[in-house]
Amino acid sequence: MKYSFYPGCSMEATAVPYLKSFEAVAHALGIELKEIPDWNCCGATVASGVIGDYPAQVMTSRNLALAEPHGADIVVPCSSCYMNLAITNRKFKEDGHFRQMADEALASVGMKYGGSLNVRQIIDVMVNDVGLDTIKSKVKKPLTGLRVAGYVGCQTPRVFPWEFDDPEQPVFFDKIIEALGATPVKFPVKARCCGSSHSVAQPEITADSCYNIITSAQDDQAHLIAAVCPMCQLNLDAYQDLVKERHKLKTSMPVLFFTQLMAIAMDLPPDAWALKHNIVSPFTALAKFGVGK
Repeated sequence: MKYSFYPGCSMEATAVPYLKSFEAVAHALGIELKEIPDWNCCGATVASGVIGDYPAQVMTSRNLALAEPHGADIVVPCSSCYMNLAITNRKFKEDGHFRQMADEALASVGMKYGGSLNVRQIIDVMVNDVGLDTIKSKVKKPLTGLRVAGYVGCQTPRVFPWEFDDPEQPVFFDKIIEALGATPVKFPVKARCCGSSHSVAQPEITADSCYNIITSAQDDQAHLIAAVCPMCQLNLDAYQDLVKERHKLKTSMPVLFFTQLMAIAMDLPPDAWALKHNIVSPFTALAKFGVGK
């Protein structure tokens, strides 16, 4: 299985544990990743808000053009990056006016995009390309007894509803958790918003959103939350002190990327777990699986 890989800005900054664990897990699963050369920001959030949707989507078009010579579909772990690349890619295929305008912009720097690629979200690839049976076959240290709240977030299943999962009650993430031997808890807020980039200007909005998510996981007796989106993981992990201050939350909840759990269950080297980057310590929750500081 060969893919072009778009890491996005966050995976080289706040989401370093996602990058480290994903690359290690991908290698173990036989996934060949070729990072898009000289990739640029996908135009998410700040860029689209400041310069507008069209310039942001042209920024994204450049990434598609850079990936096309490799001839492999693009796998994207970040939910916002996936949304921007996938929507822009579809506009190339379905919106003739946009394609003409974007082609002109790309041509000004000697580039073009023929629309030949598909943009794939990491959860989609794990379930539909790799397969749950393959994931199970790689598990050497089943996470038996670990109760996990699989937090998909609001973007991942709603970019193109029903394309690979139910937009309101997604199940693919829970299936991966089960394949690792863990128990996915009910967790009814699994597709609710974490507060997103409100954390910059109005952190109280993020704190309130995260409080609802964390307490829902605790109500279902989860030991930890597993996330797929870098923004979601950052908000839930980094803002728990503010959540405690505003809502008198008494206990903390570790928040890992699901690929970190995969790396542990596959018994990959500890560097692949990348747990030292997590803010809320996960070591107590994972102690019985031989995970130490």
